[in-house]
Amino acid sequence: MSSELISILVLVVVFVIATTRSINMGALAFAAAFAVGELVADLDADGIFAGFPGDLFVVLVGVTYLFAIARANGTTDWLVHAAIRLVRGRVALIPWVMFAITGALTAIGAVSPAAVAIVAPVALSFASRYGISPLLMGAMVVHGAQAGGFSPISIYGSIVNGIVEREKLPGNELALFLASLLVNLVIAGVVFVLFGGLKLWTQGAVATETGPGTGTETEGGDSGSSGGTGKPRPEPNGTGSGTGTSPAPTTTATVTATQPDTAPDIRLTPARITTLVALVALVVAVLAFDLDAGLTAITLAVVLSAAWPEDSKKAVGQIAWPTVLVICGVLTYVGVLEEMGTITWAGEGVSDIGVPLLSAVLLCYIGALVSAFASSVGIMGALIPLAVPFLAEGDVGAVGMVAAFAVSATVVDVSPFSTNGALVLAAAPDVDRERFFKQLMVYGGIVVAAVPAVVWLVLVVPGWG
Repeated sequence: MSSELISILVLVVVFVIATTRSINMGALAFAAAFAVGELVADLDADGIFAGFPGDLFVVLVGVTYLFAIARANGTTDWLVHAAIRLVRGRVALIPWVMFAITGALTAIGAVSPAAVAIVAPVALSFASRYGISPLLMGAMVVHGAQAGGFSPISIYGSIVNGIVEREKLPGNELALFLASLLVNLVIAGVVFVLFGGLKLWTQGAVATETGPGTGTETEGGDSGSSGGTGKPRPEPNGTGSGTGTSPAPTTTATVTATQPDTAPDIRLTPARITTLVALVALVVAVLAFDLDAGLTAITLAVVLSAAWPEDSKKAVGQIAWPTVLVICGVLTYVGVLEEMGTITWAGEGVSDIGVPLLSAVLLCYIGALVSAFASSVGIMGALIPLAVPFLAEGDVGAVGMVAAFAVSATVVDVSPFSTNGALVLAAAPDVDRERFFKQLMVYGGIVVAAVPAVVWLVLVVPGWG
């Protein structure tokens, strides 16, 4: 049995044990990396640690640290209510607002994980407050980031178009961008319908102005009563229940009034103003000055902790350490696979099949599967050149194949083992994190299984390009 095959089988065993024995998968993966690296790949400790994702570790710790402080001092509450006011209380629109924001950020040049790191904590805080499925909100953020990820001026788009030009393949920047945009938009629509988005419409509008002891006001302009949670009170006709019952004929929601003992205080305090400035500084540092999101976030968190230690003393404990262990362990093992040539071995085996359409769909699946655990950019850079020989024969359209492969390798980033999925998992407050992890893993598996076949059928089989 070849060493490459052994390394793949060990990965399968890690998944099985972690699933059936409730052992942290990251700890198992570290042990597997040590065993396979030393006994099979003949790597020393430096070779094994070469795959440790130090940059992702800092991003996960830094971003969750900063937003833990923001939650502690009430800044995320203020942002949630600001988002509600933006859409006039229509909760159902917020997932689409988050989709659009992350898409715009990546389209103008933000790295996808940086955009998700900025938007996900606010989006998931909103989901927690208003009873929206965290899987729905997290998927909307990630797919939004990928929807804009291949614009001609984006990071992903520039990289893929550069590879195509270097390999002297036919290219179409607009087709690549539209393919990713449309695929992710369709997936977002499906996710919205399947995970409770339609029920949000039946809730009508929620309070748009809240404060301690003050009445709330929504687009209807009337008044009523509520428990102060921000969710509309169920009405006899079912408009506020969120259960899918028929709404009243009017399109205006019944308006609620908060009670003094339960209403959140959303006034801007010095701590909250400073935290908002810190969040804006994070966006500017990442987008305008290309600074590392993790290091910047940790620095800003330390400054806030020094200024308001009482608000920040519990923030370190709220960093998603189990998630950090899972992600870093699995990616360290994937790094061992890359060091020993397992990924290249699999890609070359597919390219040598000799049936162009079959090779194309298998490359899409390899790109999707590996990218669910590793760098999307790295996979595209490694596997697109492997497709050059059969693309040069003209049996498969280069434009369609490159677009299909690029979409397959990035749409799976909702996996909890990818950077974006890990950020979503780490940013979700007040959830059963183990259950949410499994939900993301199952959803990521469905995307890996379904999307490559669909984009291959739509983009490759017709012979585009």
